[in-house]
Amino acid sequence: MARTNARAWQRMLSGRRLDILDPSPVDVELTDIAHGLARVARWNGQTTGDYPFSVAQHSVLVFELFRAGNPDCTAHSQMQALLHDAPEYVMGDIISPFKAVMGGNYKDIENRLLSAIYLRFSLPATVSAAVRKQMKRADQEAAYFEATHLAGFDPDEAIKLFGEPGHAAFEVEQFDRLIQPWPTRQAYDRFIATFESINALVPAR
Repeated sequence: MARTNARAWQRMLSGRRLDILDPSPVDVELTDIAHGLARVARWNGQTTGDYPFSVAQHSVLVFELFRAGNPDCTAHSQMQALLHDAPEYVMGDIISPFKAVMGGNYKDIENRLLSAIYLRFSLPATVSAAVRKQMKRADQEAAYFEATHLAGFDPDEAIKLFGEPGHAAFEVEQFDRLIQPWPTRQAYDRFIATFESINALVPAR
């Protein structure tokens, strides 16, 4: 991507300066990701509850759905599922209608950021086709549950947009706690705790 004279980096609370156009894994910090995602609202904030439903909470929900649907998945693929929306700690959550009319530069930047994030945590820079399909399924299931429980969609409308979930809500452990919007601090803490629980399963390198 061509560079301009405009500033293309963001200073993070950790002190890191992340180059948006050419991100380095060295400048990626877990605390920055969790801090940002816990403050980014899904659905442009158009959800019920006293708190926005954050991307951090969505990420934990997707991880739980991914794990429920793929009980034999590796720790690496679980980590990729948790971090699937991690670029949004920089870019924000761009809703699907906007994505449909934006040019390719948005997706290119998102992919660069995601690759840097994966490399930072010793994951492959890209996701295999099989895991990508499983992650997409979990992401769509999460969107269905969020749409019907929080965003005012009726089930038929949500099925048309996101497909029918492969799991009933009661089949997902602690689903009621996962779908009720968390305060910012809880979203941050749960994201970090989920990351650490997965990381403990990763074979020693």
